[in-house]
Formats: sequence, structure tokens, C-alpha cells
Amino acid sequence: MDFVMSTNNLVVEEMMCCAACGAAEADHIKLKKCNACYLVKYCSVKCQKEHRPKHKRECKKRAAELRDELLFKQPESCHLGDCPICCLPLSVDESNSTMMSCCSKAICDGCDYADQMRETGGKRQSKCPFCRHPTPKSQEEAERIQKKRIEVNDPVAMRLMGFERQEKEDYDGAFAYFTKATALGDVGAHFHLSRMYQEGKGVEMNEKKVWHHLEEAAIKGHPKARHNLGCLEAGNGRADRAVKHWIIAAKLGFDGSLEIL
Repeated sequence: MDFVMSTNNLVVEEMMCCAACGAAEADHIKLKKCNACYLVKYCSVKCQKEHRPKHKRECKKRAAELRDELLFKQPESCHLGDCPICCLPLSVDESNSTMMSCCSKAICDGCDYADQMRETGGKRQSKCPFCRHPTPKSQEEAERIQKKRIEVNDPVAMRLMGFERQEKEDYDGAFAYFTKATALGDVGAHFHLSRMYQEGKGVEMNEKKVWHHLEEAAIKGHPKARHNLGCLEAGNGRADRAVKHWIIAAKLGFDGSLEIL
């Protein structure tokens, strides 16, 4: 018991002073935590660099533990979220919802159909079920609306444009749009970038970046990215980690992971 208490006191003391020089925090000295492990604090960049050789191994170990805690946490819902009309979770099968070009909102097919029936019965002008913008009457009009969404930095519009460029084999354009979308927080764009790095289309094949983008997408609830991570882990002989990924993906509604399990 005494040993445990003394160890805990030592950790507390280390957190209250610079791990390199031992300077205590005061009005003129502000300590900053190590951004990777959060285990120690430093009073300056110089102290952090000097202490790095001693701290490196422990830092990497704790950083990996923190990453796994985040990676294997069950997301509350799929990255697609809820239908903004009925507030029910959207299906992981994106063919069961419709993306509105005017506001970049995904509407479940049930709400979209109900809105169409109401407009048809009342002989009203067709409008978006969410923002009530008139439905585009031509492909050219839809493209103009999408362009406007991109100009105001809509990440969903950027991802969709990236996918269109990818379908036309304009991989440089696709990569540019996907990269911008990920910077703005779009989850699906991370998944598309992982595919590009895995297949080497438009970019050099890069396994490290494949893992990075899959993990970023999986953490934010992308079931296909989570499933693919499981497949990669299984291929590397880490069955325990693979199963964890597939269980999470299955709970999000991805049938492919359920079949493997």
C-alpha cells in the first residue's frame, strides 16, 4: 500500500513540475503537457527536446494505448447520422437515401417519398423536403447549385464532386476535392482517400496513409472503413483486433462484418 501511494505521489509531483529541469509551475512559468501521451509536462520546447530520449519509449507506449482506446470505442451511430425530417437513423446502405444537392442533406427514402406524394396530390411545385429549395429542373442547374455549395466550403459537396471526378478517372481532381473535404471534417472523404492510396490511383500506393484514413473514418462511425480495418488486421495475423473491428461495424449495421463473424 505504501509503495502504491508513494508511486502515485511521484506521478503527481512529475505532473506539477517540468519533467526535464524540475521547475514548478508558477505565475511566470507555464507548463504544457506532452501532446502525445499527456503523462508529463514541460516548461519549454528546449526542455521537451532534451528529455525526449528518456521519455520516448514510455511516450510511444502510452500514445498507442490512447489511440486504441479511441479507435475501439463504439460510435454512438453511423457517420451518416439521422434523417433531418423524421430524425431516424439513416441506413448504412446509401442507396436507401437521397442526397439533396441544394443543401447537402441526406433524406431517407421514406420521407422523400412522402414529400413527393404530398406535392403530387396538392399539385405543388417540387421542392427539397428539408430546405424547401425548388428541385433542379436540369442537370446543368443541379451542377450550378453544387458549384455554389463548393464555393461556400461545403465538405459534402466537395466529396461528391471528388467522387464524380474519380468516376471520370480524373484522379488528380478527385484527390484535391477529397483532401479539402477531409480538412473540413467529412468522414466519407477519408474512406475514399484510403481507397486511392490502396489502389494507387492518382497517388503513390501508401500503406501508412491507407491505415490513417481508415482509422480516421472508423473512429467517426464509418462502417465500411471499420470493416476494411478488420480485414487488414486479419491479414496481418492480428485476429483479436480484427474481431473487435468487425463487431463494431456489425453493431453499426454493416452486414459484411456480421457475415464474417
